[in-house]
Amino acid sequence: MKRAFILTLAAVLLALPAVAFGFDNTEPYAANEWYLVEDQAWSFWPALPHLAPVKVAVIDSGIDGTHPDLKGRVIAAKTFVGGSAYQDDQGHGTFVAGEIAANPSNGIGMAGLAFNARLIIAKVVGPDGTVSLPAEVAAIRWAVAQGAQVINLSLGGVRDPLDPELDTYSPLEQAAVEYAYSKGVVVVAAVGNGPQSPATPWGFAHYPAALPHVIGVSAVRRDGSVPAYSNRDAVYNDLAAPGDDIFSTIPQHLVDHIPRCADHAYSDCGSFEFKDAIGTSFAAPQVSAAAALLLGQDPSLRPEQIAWLLERSADDASALTGCRQCPAGRDQFTGWGRLDVLAALTLLGDRTTLPPADHYEPNDDAGPWSHAIPPLPRTIEASLDYWDDNIDVYRVHLNAGERLFARLTPEAKASVRLALWAPGTRHVDGIDVDTSLRLESGHRAGAQTRLSYRAVQGGVYYLEAKLVAPVRNPVQYTLGLSRR
Repeated sequence: MKRAFILTLAAVLLALPAVAFGFDNTEPYAANEWYLVEDQAWSFWPALPHLAPVKVAVIDSGIDGTHPDLKGRVIAAKTFVGGSAYQDDQGHGTFVAGEIAANPSNGIGMAGLAFNARLIIAKVVGPDGTVSLPAEVAAIRWAVAQGAQVINLSLGGVRDPLDPELDTYSPLEQAAVEYAYSKGVVVVAAVGNGPQSPATPWGFAHYPAALPHVIGVSAVRRDGSVPAYSNRDAVYNDLAAPGDDIFSTIPQHLVDHIPRCADHAYSDCGSFEFKDAIGTSFAAPQVSAAAALLLGQDPSLRPEQIAWLLERSADDASALTGCRQCPAGRDQFTGWGRLDVLAALTLLGDRTTLPPADHYEPNDDAGPWSHAIPPLPRTIEASLDYWDDNIDVYRVHLNAGERLFARLTPEAKASVRLALWAPGTRHVDGIDVDTSLRLESGHRAGAQTRLSYRAVQGGVYYLEAKLVAPVRNPVQYTLGLSRR
């Protein structure tokens, strides 16, 4: 399956009151980093705070280990495609790493958005500029083993749910992402660019952005408009960040032949790919960096809570903000809206609104993707999010003749479907679902949905809870299970 390299032509502070001024970026090229201002990157703190360090994995083309703005910022590096992780032939990984973690206080060059980030570098891009899917999968698991708390994936493969020949879905990639998520890792990915898709604009986010539990990031221009190259998606485009005219670090070897750039390994000295750089590849790292700041402020946050904070605090895109085609509310062009770090940190300060962690995740499909239920009776408290996690699947063993009783009660008004699937079910959602294996559907009884089924044969059955209509916030629910 083909994967494209997405590239277009320490103490923890308690929440402080939000402020609109913040502290200044004092690095020499601060004026080039307009996106830090647009992101309200450091507006929450009146002075540089001491945040908990956060390990951010950049799974990309490697890094220039000699770059003065990245020296000392890398704590682990490994190549999965040969060569050295500290040799970046394409420059893409160095660019992404600089956006996240360029030294903000060395008086050299630029500042990364996440001043508390520590980089884990995994090289998965070969000499020809293509991404090895097996390397990506191995790199995700390795990064988790190194203690990564955030993973940035500015790469991807085409998603086309209407054409299986074009669609590059990989169960191995999904398994790696689910593994990372199960270990508490925030996974961020670019939604992809039209030039690496069958058409521009393209109506579907690339994988892995189009997988459960991944924050998919699209691009906006400085004026707030959405470029044609930024892939659209009504479900998997979660958030937008600046993706045009981005400034960052590039490898020294790319500018050695330019006399005026001998000591200036930054994108304004680079080739056309990096000068005035554009792409969702360069929007995603800003969201990864924002996740690192949130974790630095509160290391106890779970990935779904980080996603909720970043998405629900986003600045809604509309004609007033420069996006003429964006309707009010969530849309296919920018998801929840434009990244606003100040608003996310302010929202974190109001702990009463933060959704509780869902300890049964990941459980997004039948088979190995489901969550095993211990002996019944059992009461489960979990949640569904229409946009990020609209299906929960539990597996339960029934003997022939046993009857299963299930009662699902949502805390808020919501349309939740409850269904029981037969042993051997592989998928409960998607284009290759065998609906003949759905044995029973629940029925409404007031606000509650109830299901009862007597097993004809013994085996492992799958109970699916699906949020079928969009609501703004996650829906907490209680699921009572018993059998006789």
